[in-house]
Amino acid sequence: METTATLSKLVIITGMSGAGKTIAVQSLEDLGFFCVDNLPPVLIPKFAELIEQSNGKIGKVALVIDLRGREFFTALSESLAYMNDHHTINLEILFLDAKDEVLVQRYKESRRRHPLASEGLPLEGIHAERRLLEDLKGSASLVIDTSGLKPQKLKERIIAQFTSVEESALSVNVTSFGFKYGIPIDADLIFDVRFLPNPHYVESLRPNTGQHPDVYDYVMKWPETQQFLTKLLDMLQYLIPLYRKEGKSQVVIGIGCTGGKHRSVAIAEYLGRMLGSSDTETVRVSHRDSLRDKHH
Repeated sequence: METTATLSKLVIITGMSGAGKTIAVQSLEDLGFFCVDNLPPVLIPKFAELIEQSNGKIGKVALVIDLRGREFFTALSESLAYMNDHHTINLEILFLDAKDEVLVQRYKESRRRHPLASEGLPLEGIHAERRLLEDLKGSASLVIDTSGLKPQKLKERIIAQFTSVEESALSVNVTSFGFKYGIPIDADLIFDVRFLPNPHYVESLRPNTGQHPDVYDYVMKWPETQQFLTKLLDMLQYLIPLYRKEGKSQVVIGIGCTGGKHRSVAIAEYLGRMLGSSDTETVRVSHRDSLRDKHH
């Protein structure tokens, strides 16, 4: 049984039309799942074969199975049965449901036609779909009633359900940069430290970067530096768990000064040490521009 932790995970996302399958697949994409929309059920065994042959490169997969009629779900049942007999993939079925009146209201708001409503009346199609899905719902690993859930709450629920303890670690990348070379385009948060006293104007410090003890100590010795770091750490320690809860796997924090050599480097080093003391995220520090003037 210990090998189940290393098995590839395959999640089948299905359920009532209008119950939130689009939000579900977006949520799993945010968790790093490889997602395929509307894969014909007859191809599921072939897809499972490809997953196993990938040697772990495709470890988490989500397939959205939408309603296509009775033959469609007969094929689905046969494919799932074949998978259970022939493959060692960790299979889960996520079934999204909602009350009839909620689904009717959603169809009215979206002005879409239910795929099984021959006369164009949503309720008729909903009743037919419910009958078709009855057995599949009974075999689902997880059923979520989205009737009273706003999209964000549904996303949080799915992320919480499919995030394992190992996967919940957040990668925090702290990078220093120089504003004169441009802002990092992948940064989620940018902090400007050009208001701090500049070691560039101290001749003995100018040649060194913020990683040098003398430069680091110079940047850190000012009261405004200490007050700024207290406030910044407080904010980051508040924000980072919220990013994790949202399902982000990475947060990039940009610390900028004029040239990216002294102040931003020292502050980034400090943040790396302080944030790295947590066991719920991994922290990496990089300095984009600290050695740039050596190349000129």
